[in-house]
Amino acid sequence: MTQELPRIVLTPGEPAGIGPDLAVLIAQRELPCRLVVIADSTLLRTRAAMMNRTLELTEWHDQPHRAGALAVLPQPVSTAAQPGKIDAANAGYVLASLDRAVDGCVARLFDALVTGPVHKGVINDAGFQFSGHTEYLAHRTGARCPVMLLATSVLRVALVTTHLPLSEVSSKLTPQRLGQVATVLASELENKLGVPRPRIAVCGLNPHAGEGGHLGREEIDVIEPVVAKLKKSGLRITGPLPADTVFTPGQLESFDVVLTMYHDQGLPVLKYAGFGEAVNITLGLPIIRTSVDHGTALHRAGTGDVDIRSLEAAVEMAIDIARRHPAEHTSRLQTHMIK
Repeated sequence: MTQELPRIVLTPGEPAGIGPDLAVLIAQRELPCRLVVIADSTLLRTRAAMMNRTLELTEWHDQPHRAGALAVLPQPVSTAAQPGKIDAANAGYVLASLDRAVDGCVARLFDALVTGPVHKGVINDAGFQFSGHTEYLAHRTGARCPVMLLATSVLRVALVTTHLPLSEVSSKLTPQRLGQVATVLASELENKLGVPRPRIAVCGLNPHAGEGGHLGREEIDVIEPVVAKLKKSGLRITGPLPADTVFTPGQLESFDVVLTMYHDQGLPVLKYAGFGEAVNITLGLPIIRTSVDHGTALHRAGTGDVDIRSLEAAVEMAIDIARRHPAEHTSRLQTHMIK
């Protein structure tokens, strides 16, 4: 394992939100990594001044992070960003920053990507198809089965389907999809997060896990057969379990992760348990990606009233995973990445 500090690239996300504020604030911390931010330098300086923070911006030369300084790969905004006022003109800036970071991770210039919050609506209003970081990163890296996992110190929740209308969840809940997600989840928890032979609780889709077919047949037709097959293959997996009781303390003691069928089945519980401290981790990618667990918080942008704990946790998680899986870097610097 390399003894070099991991190279972590940060994309702040929506320029009108708190992402730039978070970048300024994380720069104040001592971090055991080589941190670089892909962002507009003027935006970062302006936001630092609004929060009365001293910030030294430097060019990135693969240097260790130094508290109070921030290495930047400049990516200019299309139009000056105003805190709290989203502008579709800057949607291209958000995606361009993300694309450069992904390209750098794929090329092994960076060990891991940490993303700030984006505003999905404004990106779509600008004419880009964007349902979320998870799907976008999967498309950009050619990943066949990305899995969204959110983790706190007391709970891990993964999703079979992610950013879908509720009316489409049942049709997307196929045996192939469920089997792929559970397999990726088990493998990545062990290999990336260091959880040996993880114990997976699988939620049912319907109330009371379908009540024997009286409240829906997805459990009988899809979930039960897949769980049985995966259990025979050696996975430590149990289900389908009623979602309204699986999150009780007594049940959670028996599992390392809860696999839920859709976004709002599991994430409200997780965010209640640890909002502002959770980390969003995308499994199943050829790169390492972590993120904050919250949105753009437009009303807080530029005020200094920002909770940085989730970004701190995301950076710490990225560093930890990168140390387990150090990239074989093709070069110290690639000129095209910093222009």
